[in-house]
Amino acid sequence: MKQVVFAMLRCKVIFLLLMVCYTTCHSQEKKEREQRIEKQDFPTKALDLLAPYLKDAKRIRYYRESDGDKTSFESKFKRNRLLFSIEFDASGILEDVEFIIKKVDIPNDSWNRINNHIEATYASPRIKKIQQQYPSKKDSQEQILHDAFQNLLVPYINYELIVTCKGENGFEEYELLFDSRGYFLKARKSLPQKYDHVLY
Repeated sequence: MKQVVFAMLRCKVIFLLLMVCYTTCHSQEKKEREQRIEKQDFPTKALDLLAPYLKDAKRIRYYRESDGDKTSFESKFKRNRLLFSIEFDASGILEDVEFIIKKVDIPNDSWNRINNHIEATYASPRIKKIQQQYPSKKDSQEQILHDAFQNLLVPYINYELIVTCKGENGFEEYELLFDSRGYFLKARKSLPQKYDHVLY
């Protein structure tokens, strides 16, 4: 009888451990869904803030993004040969500004730390995209936009990389975030999704 009870307890403990592991992994997955929208469906406050920067922009697109818990809005466009992505919360407050760069645009010391982390953490990694990110935290929205459109290497910027690597079930994709000095901040596993727009 004791053996049966012990076996049942052991099964319950294993089950609970598996559930904890699943929940932890599940919370770190990126499940965002982007849907292209019309300009009139974009927050007015965000459009007013963006207006001066869209005068010389090309290929302007607007998107609504949802991950199930949060809804945000994103404008993507090309300006001065750079591909910008500017994200706002549901009320039109700036969240971050990003644009695509190459590894040569990152200072050597920072790049070496980034590359060392990737090589040590992932199997057969391949970098698909690198973005320079200006998160909206302490400074004003206007200052963030000014810094981003001047391409300033200010201390608060981040580098966001999309990396593919070998996993247990084939190739996997991760979104990695590093600070301006190349120190690792966080990682999210990206799940496949259907895109109805051009990614940039």
